[in-house]
Amino acid sequence: MEKGHKKLRVWQESMELAKIVYRVTAELPSEEKYGLTSQMRRAAVSVPSNIAEGAARQGSKESTQFFTIARGSLSELDTQVELCRTLGFLTPDNISLLTSQIETVDALLSGLIRYKRTT
Repeated sequence: MEKGHKKLRVWQESMELAKIVYRVTAELPSEEKYGLTSQMRRAAVSVPSNIAEGAARQGSKESTQFFTIARGSLSELDTQVELCRTLGFLTPDNISLLTSQIETVDALLSGLIRYKRTT
């Protein structure tokens, strides 16, 4: 039986974001293995993980709390991508790919949070 969160487009898109983060962070300088690489990967994994946990909760208030935590992790990741851009650690194409996917997930997550707050 497939879990309900796997049907959510926001979860699917956030999983895609996590895959992109893992792929592009492999290109970061080796001295960033325990710095930005680790931070970005943890933030990226936190997004779909918290969406899944929120989807499994019964109450709207409880669900919204986890979706809001996911949005916080997404903001962390956005900041880390900006730092990579500023430091020249990633190519402009990878920055664009990450930024676009972050924006997609953010829009979907914001919509889900708005919906849950009205139910």
